[in-house]
Amino acid sequence: MKIVVLSGSPRRGANTDTMVEAFAETAREGGNTVEVIRVASKKIAGCLGCQYCFAHEGTCVQKDDMANVIESLKDADMAVFASPIYWFDITAQEKAAIDRLYAFGATGFLLLDSHSGGVYDAAIAMYKSTCACCKWEDQGIITISGMTERDSMASSPKLEGVRELARKLA
Repeated sequence: MKIVVLSGSPRRGANTDTMVEAFAETAREGGNTVEVIRVASKKIAGCLGCQYCFAHEGTCVQKDDMANVIESLKDADMAVFASPIYWFDITAQEKAAIDRLYAFGATGFLLLDSHSGGVYDAAIAMYKSTCACCKWEDQGIITISGMTERDSMASSPKLEGVRELARKLA
């Protein structure tokens, strides 16, 4: 299975990266191909809502880094959305990329991390609504709070849940 992970964290080497790498490494051990795309470091404009993509096989009228992301996703079997929580939702960088997937179907997971617990409602509601509207197949959601330091994820017992999710893909 080909899996593309879209990571929305603007902080390289921090908790979301640790979570993504645990997922990707375990999924690869199961024989899957995994590509991690750091959408937070790309130049991706927000969706214009022009619906050009529907008439042009998913190609967007805007010419930015999202074109390469879309190419990676075209033959993917699964998309994984990973993001820290900023102000009770996924990062703006992750949201811009997701908005540009307007013309695509997907099967995917949602991986979220945060400092505090109880801050996931908006991100989960957006993900579930997107899955329902776009007929995406939701394969699961993992939330991990307690990320008080840059390297908190490495010692989180919930990281094993991320690995277990990836193991189920084999």
